[in-house]
Amino acid sequence: MPVRQRPARPLPPPGVDLGGLRACTEAVARAAASRRSGPEDPGAFRDLLARLEAARGGLPPVYRREVADPLRRALSARGGRAFQALLRRDPTREGEAGVLLDLAQAILQRREAYRPEATAALQEVVSDLYDGFLSAEDRRGVKPPDAGTTPPLVKWGRPGSGPYTWPVDATRAWGARAGVVNLPPAYATGGLVAWTALGHETGGHDILAADTGLAAEFQARTAEALAPLGHGLADYWAARMDETASDVLGILNMGPLAGLGLLVLLRALNLNAGAGPVLGSEGPADDPHPADRLRGYLAAETVALLPFRGRTAWSRYLAAEAGRDGGDLVLAGARIPLAVARRSARGMAHLLVHHRARALEGHALGAIQTWRDGDEAKVAALRETLRLGGLTAPAGCYAAHALAAGVLESLRRRADLDGVFGRTLALLAAMHADNPVWAGRNLRHRGDALRRPSPGR
Repeated sequence: MPVRQRPARPLPPPGVDLGGLRACTEAVARAAASRRSGPEDPGAFRDLLARLEAARGGLPPVYRREVADPLRRALSARGGRAFQALLRRDPTREGEAGVLLDLAQAILQRREAYRPEATAALQEVVSDLYDGFLSAEDRRGVKPPDAGTTPPLVKWGRPGSGPYTWPVDATRAWGARAGVVNLPPAYATGGLVAWTALGHETGGHDILAADTGLAAEFQARTAEALAPLGHGLADYWAARMDETASDVLGILNMGPLAGLGLLVLLRALNLNAGAGPVLGSEGPADDPHPADRLRGYLAAETVALLPFRGRTAWSRYLAAEAGRDGGDLVLAGARIPLAVARRSARGMAHLLVHHRARALEGHALGAIQTWRDGDEAKVAALRETLRLGGLTAPAGCYAAHALAAGVLESLRRRADLDGVFGRTLALLAAMHADNPVWAGRNLRHRGDALRRPSPGR
């Protein structure tokens, strides 16, 4: 029986050099495989309280008020015995103990100067992605999120868990009104393309958790949108709404590179798992994520809805990348015709981008935040800044633009990945130093000091 040949890599969008895609995938795979750990979690109750008290002064007023002080009060109220019992009940740190320790680490790592430049860069990206959704001009007429408007804090740790977030609906158990975003420590020194996952974590999960009823409303609408396709696709997508909507929100925040970055990360993880640098075609019933290739098609269909000139070329490229790994799609045990699966991805993208949600006072996600030609121009300007080693971003540029610029520079053929990574971190850290929230002003987010253009940045 002849061996099926994998299709050649598709041509990139005109004028875009993606010749370093394989090298970037391997760099992300190396970072993902690393078991380099961050600072050790606190295990002594009184020591933790003392360190938190010492660290609170290094936070801006809003984070002292909404994270550090409530956390310390909640810990004090529970006491040392309850603290030790909690650690015993949650040895894998996947539940309430994990939330507590990650909140603590987010406070302590800043004060105790763990990877200070990378931490500043990471915080700036996360703050920008969250702020972009909250302070966009078209959010006028939309009430603030129910569960919190303060951007998440960041930390490094738990290398086996990959990029993840504890949204505010998890951290509120400790009195906090902001989430926590984690990256494994190896990403502080490499694998820049994987940083695009921050759009999924922060622009996605954290925003969904903050607007009460938003995810449930999308779930309810999925049956109406996809029922005619049959094959159980409406139920399949609805059961994975949190991850699906987070993929779409990440692209609305960061443009097509959020979609490409997702494919790179998935291929890198599959490479480490022994399957090779491919996208999976199966979506098990117990996996909260859609199948890899289906996520690729969702990314392509979402990019097609963005109002920038390159959307068609980028959408076709992403769809071709998703199709390279071939094979039938098997979703929750059912074999799905490829054409039907792609139609379902198109329907989900349209629903999530254009549905006027009651939870958003009749506004659509794509009207609050999106990616435009102006964003593309800012990325181009920042690529030149990075090539020159500059630390001053052109006016009107934000961290999402800087990260996108760094990723595109990394994806060039024969790119100096370490050099690009270092220059991108330095630029992001310099932008963070100018962030009025972190400069000590009594603001909740940057948008309180300077209204950002809308939609997009």
